[in-house]
Amino acid sequence: MAKTDLPMIEQRRIEAAIIKPIYEELKAELGEREAQRIVGAAIRKDAIAQGKAYAGSSETSLAGFHALFPQWTANGALEVEIHEESESDLRYDVTRCRYAEMYREMGLAEIGHLLSCGRDGTFCTGYDPRIRLTRTRTIMQGASRCDFHYRWVEDGPESPPGTARDAGRSAPADPAGGSG
Repeated sequence: MAKTDLPMIEQRRIEAAIIKPIYEELKAELGEREAQRIVGAAIRKDAIAQGKAYAGSSETSLAGFHALFPQWTANGALEVEIHEESESDLRYDVTRCRYAEMYREMGLAEIGHLLSCGRDGTFCTGYDPRIRLTRTRTIMQGASRCDFHYRWVEDGPESPPGTARDAGRSAPADPAGGSG
């Protein structure tokens, strides 16, 4: 996906409307698990491409990454409590997620974690793999809030680039991680 000027919730609404009949057909033909695997793989690839598009040719940083956040929160899409913001750490909780609400209204709750949540860690891979996401819960998967912790890591094998360690997941294993 290329960079967009739309508020991200509007972009995701358009994408979900296109994906829904494709997902339903895949599910009817291949079963829910295989349909989710295919959709998840396609979305992970798209999230990496989108991250690259947003990084462009400029120098990246955690501050630069966070500067993109207003596009994701536009139109009240997310209500957020920020806990820490520094050159190497960004921690916040999402207390209301209109993405999750939208997917439920569209009848896509079973894949909402793929459509939005699963993009979070893989977007980092494309934007700058030195940004790592850790998250333990998401609203999309039933928690009262999503907990995000982005870290800037110069190097080290702690976890693969762009990977989210996401203990609250109920979906099949996703090496990319994700949230709402």
